[in-house]
Amino acid sequence: MSAPALKAVSKQMSWILRHEAERLGMELDPEGYVTIAELVKVMRRTEPQVTEQLVRAAVEQVELRKQRFSIVEDSIRANYGHSLEMRIDHQPAAPTDALFHGTTLALRPLILEQGLRPMQRQYVHLTPDLDLARSVGGRHGKPCLLRVDAVRAHGEGLVFYKANRSFWLAGAVPAQYLSAV
Repeated sequence: MSAPALKAVSKQMSWILRHEAERLGMELDPEGYVTIAELVKVMRRTEPQVTEQLVRAAVEQVELRKQRFSIVEDSIRANYGHSLEMRIDHQPAAPTDALFHGTTLALRPLILEQGLRPMQRQYVHLTPDLDLARSVGGRHGKPCLLRVDAVRAHGEGLVFYKANRSFWLAGAVPAQYLSAV
């Protein structure tokens, strides 16, 4: 299958697993996993050509740096970005270095004053990868990077979760741990 077609499948998977699973009648486990067979069944309602092999190919080939999905045996989940009512469980982890958040230049003053909040998502998304943070920040305007003093924040009680090798999550990040890059 072509790269654009795989990307379209990946986007549909993201939308379903992050935002629509409950509405579509899917039962996610507490960590956000559902069987690949169930995901395929739901996707086939609008895209009859979707197969388990196609889902696996999208996970293995589309924007690997972002690590959007995890597959464990016959189950799949979106690693981050959820707006579902059911909160996805992640294991707490201790960051060993600074993390970064990509946003727009227009939002920087407000965030530096009020801190990072998850808005319509379950968690704030952070990354140790400057280029990835810049890419995320540039989706909706001129990008701006914020540095999170994650080691100090964690030492002072802020809980972080490692979604995958590219992204870390937090419920919110108070302003005192943020600085402009």
